[in-house]
Amino acid sequence: MEMDLAHRIAAHPKYQELKRKRTSFGWLLTALMMIVYYGFILLVAFNKEFLTQKIGPGVMTLGMPIGLGVIVFTVVITGIYVRRANSEFDDLTEDIKKAVTK
Repeated sequence: MEMDLAHRIAAHPKYQELKRKRTSFGWLLTALMMIVYYGFILLVAFNKEFLTQKIGPGVMTLGMPIGLGVIVFTVVITGIYVRRANSEFDDLTEDIKKAVTK
């Protein structure tokens, strides 16, 4: 009985759509995060002079707000994923559940 349900879910067109959308969206966000994170690491490794430029009369350097921006970016894209998962992906999941349990 369980295998039959699993096969019906896997064969359902909305499941294929859910899988495709979730995978492509996940890879997009992963690529964006990699670009931002490794871009910052490359700046640290190869352009220290740029990051050590002082901002204003204090001790704040340009690297500090850029580093904070990397952290904020991470939180923002996590929120974007959660919002889409809680709306579009959950709606597709509910449609699949209703269709295969009839």
